[in-house]
Amino acid sequence: MNAGSKRILVVDDAATVRMYHRQILQQAGFSVEEAINGLEGLEKALNTPFDLYLVDINMPKVDGYDFLRDLRSRDIYQGPAIMISTESEQHDKQRAFAAGANFYMVKPIKPADLLKYCKLLLGIGS
Repeated sequence: MNAGSKRILVVDDAATVRMYHRQILQQAGFSVEEAINGLEGLEKALNTPFDLYLVDINMPKVDGYDFLRDLRSRDIYQGPAIMISTESEQHDKQRAFAAGANFYMVKPIKPADLLKYCKLLLGIGS
């Protein structure tokens, strides 16, 4: 399985963060789409589920926790999700996992770390 066949949705209200993640992932061969909040992310996921979700916590309209809870309640393909946030407290991580996250990363993220965990959750060898 290669990166080129994998679709990743980056859900973050900050355009700079979406662009940063997109560049890293596209250079590695992934197909990347973006959503500016959980509501738009859910609409895209319900239209065509993704292989992996990178989700910010603090967003307008629908935050990352609610996005994941809603996504996980649906009868659709459930790709893994990495919650990515500036929040670094233990209770933030616990809430993320309770909402349906598979992994938690604290911003800022090094490109090598982002790729390593994306590939790990997608079952792609390094």
